[in-house]
Amino acid sequence: MTAGEHDGCHGVGPRRGGAPTGRRRLRREAWGFAIGSLCFLVGALPWYADAVGPVWTAITFLVGSIFFTLAAFIQLSLSGRAQQPTSDLGRADRLDWWAAAVQFGGTIAFNVSTGVALGAAIAQPDLLGAGWRPDAIGSIAFLVSSGLALAATKDRGELWDPDARTWHGSVLGALGSVLFAISAVGAYVDPVTSTLVNALWANAGTALGAICFLVAAIVSRRAELLVEQERATPIRS
Repeated sequence: MTAGEHDGCHGVGPRRGGAPTGRRRLRREAWGFAIGSLCFLVGALPWYADAVGPVWTAITFLVGSIFFTLAAFIQLSLSGRAQQPTSDLGRADRLDWWAAAVQFGGTIAFNVSTGVALGAAIAQPDLLGAGWRPDAIGSIAFLVSSGLALAATKDRGELWDPDARTWHGSVLGALGSVLFAISAVGAYVDPVTSTLVNALWANAGTALGAICFLVAAIVSRRAELLVEQERATPIRS
């Protein structure tokens, strides 16, 4: 997952009176990714889970997944300014669109997995593995999305918004996706022992992956063109 947004600002003008000037601001969808990542990070901390209990822990994850989905929707809706990867888009923009589309699908899967986990926490707090299947699907989607994002970043100069993909964002997103996948493997419940495959992988993978997504969101920036208005200077006679 990456925190890129496609605002269509390709450059920064010279800083002169009445001329365009530039500043870089946190990308709009980055707020959703940052909040969602923070929720996943907090929810994966054992002492937080011990303090608030399984229901509120599950609520924390559900809220995080919702913010992920909102951010991913913004990213997809702005990707290449196209609603589908039509033939008139360049290769980089098509990869960018598919990366955003697959990522959005992955966040939907996380909505399902966290919703199922919340239902299970309310009905049977000690139940392990609730919502694992959609969680695994979401993790796979994030891995695929990250691969597409890295491919798009390779040709980022051809993107209609070159700031949409950056190497630090794409690499952090890919690392976070790998860690989420490790978490999904660790969270699988062994049918023989009825225990997690590896509780450390499950918690650490989620927490470290969330940190990667959080950092990627925080450092993402977009160029914004501004037009400075000249201040009228009264002429003294």
